Amino acid sequence: MSKLTLQSTLKLHTGTSIPLLGYGVFQAKGDDCYKGIIEALKVGYRHIDDAQGYYNEEDAGRAIADTDIPREKIFVTTKYMPTKTVVPSSQVYDELKKSLPKLDNTKNGYIDLMLIHAPFGGPEGRASNWEALVKAQKEGWIKDIGVSNFGVRHLKELPSPKPTINQIEVHPWCQQKEIIKYCQENDIAVEAYCPIVRADPKRFAEPKLKKISEKHGKGPGEVLLRWSLQKGLIPLIKSVTPSRIKSNTELYDFELDDQDIADLDSLDEGAGGAISWNPVNDP
Repeated sequence: MSKLTLQSTLKLHTGTSIPLLGYGVFQAKGDDCYKGIIEALKVGYRHIDDAQGYYNEEDAGRAIADTDIPREKIFVTTKYMPTKTVVPSSQVYDELKKSLPKLDNTKNGYIDLMLIHAPFGGPEGRASNWEALVKAQKEGWIKDIGVSNFGVRHLKELPSPKPTINQIEVHPWCQQKEIIKYCQENDIAVEAYCPIVRADPKRFAEPKLKKISEKHGKGPGEVLLRWSLQKGLIPLIKSVTPSRIKSNTELYDFELDDQDIADLDSLDEGAGGAISWNPVNDP
């Protein structure tokens, strides 16, 4: 395995390079979101993960505009939240367009990656949503398109082109092996949300995780993030605390060995290990 750094990227099947460590802003509002992104960019993150449903795109866009880092050096993701009914693609397109001025209000503004947040709407609804994303990508103001919380069946039913990304909950207690296997076989990158199980004290106290943490002199969160990276995933980590924002990047001076990986792999509880809302079984 090549040596990982905070600057490491993964090349998507479209040729785009995405930074391997992402800074998420779920539930971060107002100044918390703004200051968190400013701090994240300061310590070296170059990948910001947002969503229309987080109601903070304007705060994120303000932070991105206020940094000295050139826009082309920052990878910006947002997500369209679908309804559970079929919506004409023209209406979906109009909803997508609302994110652009919030995140990049420059003359040639763009969004690096737009995802469908959930597989709502059934096969017809998903196809209509996807059609809108494809149109935006062809126009160039969305560079790459993908999905979130899609199961294997949802991915198989999706019209072409295939998504670049599927963003799902992944950590040692919920490894989503079937979905990840399908994505790997079809050159769809996997982003992992909740990679440190929201710092759940019960999970952090797991004996195998504690032993690995002590062995490497790292916190359990750093061990879990390192597990994601060594699995070839793109972990998305959220914190608004400056010290934690920085410590979550301190992943590159140690490496989990085969036994560490095996011990963490053994913790899988399947769907029962999920800690977040997970709609992968939606019709």
